[in-house]
Amino acid sequence: MRISVLGTGRMGQGLIKVMSPHVKGISWGSRSPEKAEELIKKSNSKEVFPVTYEKALQADIIFHSFWFRDLLPFVKENKEELAGKILVDIVNPFTEDFSDFTTEWGTSAAEELQRTLPDTRVVGAFKNTFFEVFNQPIHVGMKSDVYVTSDEEEARDTIVKLLEPLPFRILDGGLLKNNRTIERMTLFERELAIRYGHYPYVSFRLFGAEIGDKTREGL
Repeated sequence: MRISVLGTGRMGQGLIKVMSPHVKGISWGSRSPEKAEELIKKSNSKEVFPVTYEKALQADIIFHSFWFRDLLPFVKENKEELAGKILVDIVNPFTEDFSDFTTEWGTSAAEELQRTLPDTRVVGAFKNTFFEVFNQPIHVGMKSDVYVTSDEEEARDTIVKLLEPLPFRILDGGLLKNNRTIERMTLFERELAIRYGHYPYVSFRLFGAEIGDKTREGL
């Protein structure tokens, strides 16, 4: 499968940092492929190739790292190119000052994206992961959790398997509607992290029984 990442901001850079050692041949899409090429050289990432957005959209699985305010106009413009693909949504619909959400209570960014792209399989992931966590996903011996959500079980399972080699604990997060909770908890964890002085190094970890393949199999 062809894999691409859209965007060269902090989250895009974070995705490339953690994915490139485990996922070979990633296309890194940017308005300026030259910027992506410079970042690839600086990070010494292997088998990552700078491309235009248009080229990146030819991949089978596409991770975007856009702000929500920019995301919907972009996907509407590229609706045909995204049809039949898996689009991995990592965005939270925060207001510009991070004080609230731009979506209503009864929905989420992931659900809005799926409604906009009925012919694309939308998968949510990394919504609870702030950019600094990509530099150190393991804290005092514990991996940060990543919740993978989708209304299509096959697409969800595909992304879980793709991400499992990464230095995170990858969990099946169920349906897209669960992002209503995940996205809002992410804003809450940001507030707590600022209050206690460790923002932006903040993520989720679910305590209790060890969670892995046994839990996914229902054992």
